[in-house]
Amino acid sequence: MSGKNQTIISEFILLGLPIDPEQQNLFYALFLAMYLTTDLGNLIIIILICFDSHLHTPMYLFLSNLSFSDLCFSSVTMPKLLQNMQSQVPSIPYAGCLTQMYFFQFFGGLESFLLVVMAYDRYVAICFPLHYTAIMSPQCCLSLVALSWVLSTFQAVLQTLLAARLSFCTDNVIPHFFCDLSALLKLACSDTQVNELVIFIMVGFILIFPFLFIIISYVRIVSSILKVPSSRGICKAFSTCGSHLSVVSLFYGTIIVLYLFPSADNSPIKETVMAVMYTMVTPMLNPFIYSLRNRDMKGALGRVFCKRQTLSFL
Repeated sequence: MSGKNQTIISEFILLGLPIDPEQQNLFYALFLAMYLTTDLGNLIIIILICFDSHLHTPMYLFLSNLSFSDLCFSSVTMPKLLQNMQSQVPSIPYAGCLTQMYFFQFFGGLESFLLVVMAYDRYVAICFPLHYTAIMSPQCCLSLVALSWVLSTFQAVLQTLLAARLSFCTDNVIPHFFCDLSALLKLACSDTQVNELVIFIMVGFILIFPFLFIIISYVRIVSSILKVPSSRGICKAFSTCGSHLSVVSLFYGTIIVLYLFPSADNSPIKETVMAVMYTMVTPMLNPFIYSLRNRDMKGALGRVFCKRQTLSFL
């Protein structure tokens, strides 16, 4: 497209969520409460795991990284959404849009890889309990976490650099509450074939293969559980894996439906509402799923709280 038909875009307008003006304050309070709950819950999990030696195990190492990812993942979109809900002009600078997109891609990818690592940890713990300590050594655990961070960085940098080379026309309105990559591609004037090809590859790399690996892991886990003669052992194993499966279902379910099986009648409103599920709801539920029904986390909370109380009396 010729240069005269293009203009330099300095900012984008985020349409935000489809909320009636008279309900704006109600939803603002709701989203603020969700954001504070997400940050506080995940921060408590991170603090407990750091300060309680009983939780210095592979499973809780991965959980602390997942909580950090959830905390940051929600912070990428929620503060800007809350700010724009109180603004007359809900805009975001061009550089800020690319920055938001980078961290959204990074922490979204990191969460996906960490869920795979946690599935592998449960698979080894249940299917090979006698070899668990040898297989999930500290070196192996740190390597898995480091690999998750490196792969997430690679795909986020690649997606952001490809988006930065795009040219945009006069239309700078994004029908979303954050700088979603697919929404940006729809506004681009330049050729987006390379971007779409990379997105297709990355979807398989970040979503399809991790999701299939998790499913295969839990098929093997269920198969091993059913071989346990004790009903108590079966209940305990299912309880241990239940929290992880809940997070996997919430995280992958909405993303797969939204990005892998888009219907022709998908409206921007429907896509925006579905995006709320994996950007706001899932990070908020993570602390409840992993802590409220977890004896180790409850015990750690009691020990840390009692220790602080004891120190305050000294």
